Order: sequence, then structure tokens, then C-alpha cells
Amino acid sequence: QVQLVESGGGSVQTGGSLRLSCAASERSFGRNAMGWFRQAPGEEREFVAANSWAGVTTFYADSVKGRFTISRDNAKNTLYLQMNSLKPEDTAVYYCAARSNSAVTMSVGDYNYWGQGTQVTVSS
Repeated sequence: QVQLVESGGGSVQTGGSLRLSCAASERSFGRNAMGWFRQAPGEEREFVAANSWAGVTTFYADSVKGRFTISRDNAKNTLYLQMNSLKPEDTAVYYCAARSNSAVTMSVGDYNYWGQGTQVTVSS
């Protein structure tokens, strides 16, 4: 059973930065597409960013383009999300997710493995 463990969430003011990390339990997962999603209270889970194992294919939600950067260190089995210029509307629980193959998509339903989530709160 693959396990994904997120860390790095917290509370910041508008304009601040945070870096989320997601550690995967299996080294073989470095070949799989991985991504970040978020869910605000009362809202559906939504796509944030995703990339391929080599980082060649990367997708971002329009709402975070230019502010968030997804990256991964396959030697450490770790996925990152650098979040800059944070806004109150970025407040949500952020989830790391992985597919069972290498195809990068933006659909929640395409991801087979999920972390427990980490809270990000941005105050105005």
C-alpha cells in the first residue's frame, strides 16, 4: 500500500509563502504522475498542479499560475509545492495525490492514492 504524507502547511498573511512537501513510501513511485489538489470548506476538491516524473509535463490551475510551482525530487521520493503571493482564497486543505501510471491529468478521479491533507490558511 502506497502512503503519501504531506507536511508544510500553516497560517500566513496575504502575500506570504509556504512550501508543501509530500513524501511517498515507495521508491518505484518516482515514475508516476503526481499532483496537488485542494478543498475548501463546503467546496469540492479541485486541481492545483501536477507533473510527470521527470517534470517534463506540468499542469497548473489558472488560479495559481505564476504563483505556485510544483517540483519533485525523485531521489527522495518527494513532491513539493512552492506557494508564493498567497491569497485568502488559497485557504484550503491541500492534498498530495499520485496516479498508478505516468500520464499526467487534472482530474480528481484519475488519482489512485491520496495523502491525509495539510491545512493552509491565508489571512487578510
